[in-house]
Amino acid sequence: MRPQRQRFSSRSRHSSLPSFPLRFRWNQRSPLHDPCQDGLAALGILSGTVLALMSAPASALVNSVGATGIDAYRLHQPPYNLTGRKIAIGQVEIGRPSQFRLDKAVPVNPPVQPRRLFVRDDPAKSNDYVDGHAARVASIMISQDKLQQGVAPDAVLYSSAIGSGSSGGQPEECLAAQTVAMQNGGDVRAMNFSFGESLQRDPRIKPVLDGNALLTQCVDWSSRVHNTLYVISGNQGRGGFPIPTDTFNGMTIANSMSMDGLFSRVDFFSLGSEPVFVIGRDPATERNVGPRRSVTLVAPGRAIATIGPDGKSVPPDIGGTSFASPHVTATVALLQQYGDQAIRQALQTGSDLAAGPWNLNARQQEVMKAVLMNSADKLQDPGNGSLLGMTRTLLTVRGKNWLESDAYQNRTLPLDADMGTGHLNAYRAYQQFSAGQWSAAAPVPPIGWDYSTLELSQAQDYVFEQPLQGGSYLAVTLAWNRLVELQDANRNDLFDIGESFQDEGLNNLDIYLMRAEENDVRNSIWSSISRVDSVEHIFQQIPTTRRYKIRVVFRDQVNEAIQPYALAWWTVPAP
Repeated sequence: MRPQRQRFSSRSRHSSLPSFPLRFRWNQRSPLHDPCQDGLAALGILSGTVLALMSAPASALVNSVGATGIDAYRLHQPPYNLTGRKIAIGQVEIGRPSQFRLDKAVPVNPPVQPRRLFVRDDPAKSNDYVDGHAARVASIMISQDKLQQGVAPDAVLYSSAIGSGSSGGQPEECLAAQTVAMQNGGDVRAMNFSFGESLQRDPRIKPVLDGNALLTQCVDWSSRVHNTLYVISGNQGRGGFPIPTDTFNGMTIANSMSMDGLFSRVDFFSLGSEPVFVIGRDPATERNVGPRRSVTLVAPGRAIATIGPDGKSVPPDIGGTSFASPHVTATVALLQQYGDQAIRQALQTGSDLAAGPWNLNARQQEVMKAVLMNSADKLQDPGNGSLLGMTRTLLTVRGKNWLESDAYQNRTLPLDADMGTGHLNAYRAYQQFSAGQWSAAAPVPPIGWDYSTLELSQAQDYVFEQPLQGGSYLAVTLAWNRLVELQDANRNDLFDIGESFQDEGLNNLDIYLMRAEENDVRNSIWSSISRVDSVEHIFQQIPTTRRYKIRVVFRDQVNEAIQPYALAWWTVPAP
C-alpha cells in the first residue's frame, strides 16, 4: 500500500504502522497492539544519551497520575472526593476500547467500563474495531483498577472508532467526533484525540498546517458549537500525523518523561511545535504555518503502565503523546465535577448565579483551557510561594527551563515550542478553578478566572484588590475561539459527509500587566500581544510591592464585533 493511503492510530508509540482491514477483530499480535515496533527501530540511529534514557526504570500509571506526575490522586481523597462522577468525556480513535457483554475476552467487572461505543455514527458491533491502543488510552482516563486507577475513574466515557482503510478519512473522523460530542444530551465536556492524519492524505492542493484541514476546522467548529474542549495528542516520532495539531480552539499536548522519579522533562520523541529533525521526512511539514505554535501543555507520556482490552495490565513501553493527552482530558472531568457541585450548592442556597462566583460559565471550554494552561508547572517554588506553589521545574528537550525560553522573553510568543505554558498539574488546576469566577466590575482576588465578552476597541481592567508581592511571579492566560462555520447544505445543524466548513478567522485580543493607576499600555510592565494565536499568556516577575491590574484589549476585528473570552490569573498578594 502506498504511504499516502496509510493512516495511523497514534502519535504515541508508532512511527509507522501498516494499515489493516476496515473491519477487524481484536488480535493480541495485531501491529496496532504491538508496542512501538517501528518506534523502537528508529531508536537505533539516535544518540547514546537517548538510549541510556530508554533503559531507565519504567514509571507506572500510579506515578503519572500521582504526586510525581499530575497529582490527581490527591483530588480523589477527602476532602475533595473528585473522581469525575457523572461528568461525560469522549474519545475518538482508529479503534475502540472493549466492553463487557459486547465483546469476547472481556472479564466480568472489567476495570475499564466505557458507557457507550460507536463506529463513526453507528453503535459498535460485537468484537469489531476492538483496539489495544484505544483501550490503553481509555484506561488512563477511567480505569477503576485499584493498582492502576485512572485520572477520573468515575467519569462517563463515550468512544467512537473510525476504522481504517481507503474508505475512511477526515470527513468520517469529523462524523465520529460529532457523534461523541452529542452524547449525554449534548453535554460532553472534553474529547480525547490520540490519533492523527497525515498531510499526505489531505485532499487540498499543497496542504499545510494552517488550521484549515477539514478535521482541524471540524475540531474548532465543534469546540464552540458543542462546548467541548478537544485535547489532541501532539505530533511525534517520525511525524506524519500532524492534523489536527494545528487546532486553534483545542489543546495540543506534548509528553514528558520521568527524570529522577518526577515527570519533569519533555520527551526526546515529542516533536514539539518546531521540529528540527524528523526521521524520513522534511520537518517543515510538521510545523504550523507562520509563528503560531501548536503545543499548549505537557503531560506524562513515557513508560506509562496501562490496561488492555482483556482487562489485564500492559507493561510500560515507550509511550508518547497518545498517553499524555488522556491525562489532560480526564483532568477536565475532575474540575467539572467540582464546578457542577459548586453550581448546585449556589442554587440550593438561593445565590444570585449571575452575580456569584459559580454559574454555567464554569462549563465553558475556554475556561477549562485557560485554567489548565495558567496552572501549569514551570519552575519549582522555593518554598515561600513566590513561584505560585509550582511543584517542578520543567525542562525542554534541550534542557532549558522557562526563564531561558523565547516565550518568556518575547511578548509576541505566548507559548514555548516544546512546553506550551508548562506541565499539567491537576491539583494546581483545581486550586485555580476553585477560586471561582470574578468579574472586572470590582477589584479581584489574587487567584481567579472570568468568562466575559469584549467589543471592538474596548478594554477590560482586572484590578487586584491587594498589592502584589515584589519579587513574586504572576501568571495570566487569556483564551478565545477562532470562528469556524459549518457550510450546512441541508440545514440540519449537523455535519454530514460531503459538507465543509468556512474559516471566518480569528479576532485579535491582547493582555497587559500594568500598575493599577496606569492607563497607557505603552507603559505596561509586560504584555502578551501575539497577532496569530488564540491564547495570550504572561508569566512575569512583579518588580515592586504595589497594586497592579491586568488589561484585556480587543485589538483587531476579523469576524464578529463581540468576542467571548476566558481569563485566568494567579498572583501572590503582599502580606
